[in-house]
Amino acid sequence: MPSYRLSSENLPKEGSVVTVGQRTAISWQEEVRRLAQERDAVILAHNYQEPAIQDVADHVGDSLALSRIAASTEASTIVFCGVHFMAETAKLLSPGKTVLIPTAQAGCSLADTIDADQLRAWKADHPDAVVVAYVNTSAAVKAEADICCTSSNAVEVVNSIPADQPVLFLPDQFLGAHVRRQTGRDNIEVWMGECHVHAGITAADLRAQVAADPAAEVLVHPECGCASSALWLAGVGDLPAERTHILSTAGMLDTARGMTAKTALVATEIGMLHQLRKVNQQTTFLPVNPKASCRFMKMITPELLVRCLREGRDEIQLPPEVVERARRSVERMVAIGKPAGAR
Repeated sequence: MPSYRLSSENLPKEGSVVTVGQRTAISWQEEVRRLAQERDAVILAHNYQEPAIQDVADHVGDSLALSRIAASTEASTIVFCGVHFMAETAKLLSPGKTVLIPTAQAGCSLADTIDADQLRAWKADHPDAVVVAYVNTSAAVKAEADICCTSSNAVEVVNSIPADQPVLFLPDQFLGAHVRRQTGRDNIEVWMGECHVHAGITAADLRAQVAADPAAEVLVHPECGCASSALWLAGVGDLPAERTHILSTAGMLDTARGMTAKTALVATEIGMLHQLRKVNQQTTFLPVNPKASCRFMKMITPELLVRCLREGRDEIQLPPEVVERARRSVERMVAIGKPAGAR
């Protein structure tokens, strides 16, 4: 096959061919599929990835859905198009498999808000508490936790803990506040971390968009800075209570499938709009904040995905002692709550 260079500025579309003189190069999507077959790789993509990456992946979903797939796949290699902690989680669940991420530079501002030393100090101040770590954390932090959760099953995870047992919830303060509301527990201590993208989606953004389209459905991710405000505003009548939903990305997809509204306002990272528009082409899905784009998620490009499959980089490596301890907390997470859909 002739060699060719991918350009992020001029990528061929799905199914197209590129002619150079008398030579023809296959589309990058075809190259991805060919290389994945050669490497015996399954390609997983998070809902926040660029649409082109989502469309070429074998499975697209939220963290919980992709974790379950990583745990059960028969492929010898997992290519994770997401951020670093997600690829680490896949490695924890499939330690005998090769796990690749197209660039190890794809980090997470939320995961960076707490490290293992900080968690150990927090635990020392609350020796009787159960530690619930959001999956958006490093493997080293997961190793210090009792159980992990995602936004899809955070409430179920906390409800699985005896009501009189104190809980340390980390690191997202907005998801922690949501869990407190849903469970009614007053013995949950919450770490004051945040995702810079979700925190930047404000109540002012939400009110302005609803004012412009009062009949719209409102879908809000619990990590958003506006999540608590959305519930309060709905309660006082400033937002439509019956049309304001606090949902994980999987929950958004489930809701979108049966939606008949003309418009839906979506408060989460804008990559999610691609999947919503695919499952419901009758509703117009609009971002509450069009600038809510995660630069780490968007580091995964077609060029880097092809390089990853060709060269086997970047491989996730974790210390064995971390893998053993962190895997237990992740496996407990996977076993709890309703399965989240992946597609």
